[in-house]
Amino acid sequence: MKYLTSIVLDTRRPKGNGLYPVKLRVYSTQLQVKKMYATKYDLSENDFESIWLTVKPRNEHKETRNELRAIELRANEVCKKLQPFSFDEFEKRFLQKAGDNTNIVYHYTELISKLKANNSHSTASNYHLSLKSFKDFIKHNKGIEPTKINFFDITKDWLQDYENYMINDLDLSRTTVSMYVRTLRTVFNNAIKLKDIDADYYPFGKDKYQPPTVKSVKKALSKADLKKLFDAKPLTPEQEKAKDFWFFSYACNGMNIKDIALLKHSDLKGDTIVFYRAKTIHTAKTDLRPVTVYLNEYSKGIINKYSIAKTETKEYLFPIISITDKGEIKHNKIKNFTKFINQNLKKLATINGITSDISTYWARHSFATNAIRSGASMEFVMEALSHNNLKTTQGYFAGFEENDKKEFMQKLMDF
Repeated sequence: MKYLTSIVLDTRRPKGNGLYPVKLRVYSTQLQVKKMYATKYDLSENDFESIWLTVKPRNEHKETRNELRAIELRANEVCKKLQPFSFDEFEKRFLQKAGDNTNIVYHYTELISKLKANNSHSTASNYHLSLKSFKDFIKHNKGIEPTKINFFDITKDWLQDYENYMINDLDLSRTTVSMYVRTLRTVFNNAIKLKDIDADYYPFGKDKYQPPTVKSVKKALSKADLKKLFDAKPLTPEQEKAKDFWFFSYACNGMNIKDIALLKHSDLKGDTIVFYRAKTIHTAKTDLRPVTVYLNEYSKGIINKYSIAKTETKEYLFPIISITDKGEIKHNKIKNFTKFINQNLKKLATINGITSDISTYWARHSFATNAIRSGASMEFVMEALSHNNLKTTQGYFAGFEENDKKEFMQKLMDF
């Protein structure tokens, strides 16, 4: 056992009423640290001995003794679930309200707080929207918005009804449904890991509910459309800036806009940019590898055109965010800049007869697809995109163009 719990009378200093506070003492044998937690009781030394230390308390003291015993038992139950034991986790779980351990709303809130603390604001937003969607579904059925959603109420049938409501009643996509129920699945897994609920209540898996799988739409421009967009004449300064940063992303191995915004002067190494993807900093700590992008004349030109004058190497390369911005502000600025690119590039693309669905995601997919079509191996593109497996990279490839297929078939019999 790596912890000890006990109920003690803190006689170091009497309170204003002349009595001493009764406290829960938790001692970590591994850390060799003890902490005290207040209870609602103040007692004299004689009363504490009569209530807690005696073998058989008087009748008028039994209720107090039982309540103190319940506090100690609950502390022991919390400690047993903590592997390894830590005071931070103990305090969070011991001080939580009754019923929070089985409350999905509580678990969502805890996860969202952790994500925000790790600067994973986009993921936190997805979890927030997911929880809101489940609350709206319950409100639709029961007429009131719930403050608590019990894990035990989420069954295979409940999830299927939710999916039908989202698709048939709200006309939302299966992709949205899949995203929301996958966050719920993560919340279930965390609750099981914390031993707040039993694995028998898990509603996902074979012969249970399975989130809808949607084949991703390939978001890549052909070489012809890339040339058409590159040669297009912007009608406004906003369209010009959107086009410049879209093609900068394309030319830099399909670099995400967030990673572009986070680039610093110190990431420039001669004719290369060396950086760590923001997406993997918190998820691949044991195998965190830098991404190296070789700059061509176009990408160098964009840096010269838009970069902030270098005063300190810690400053950001582009004026999208500031070094003094806090996490939430930084997230919102990057989100707004991405929206700015998408809105203005769509206008330019539409005017020039290119798909209006185009967005910043298309730059990354277009880089992967056209690199492979031009003869690059899937392994080369996997490394350029900083993927961990080929399957992820294959999801970015939009296939070969019809002309390439025809040319191949025509050459097939050339022995």
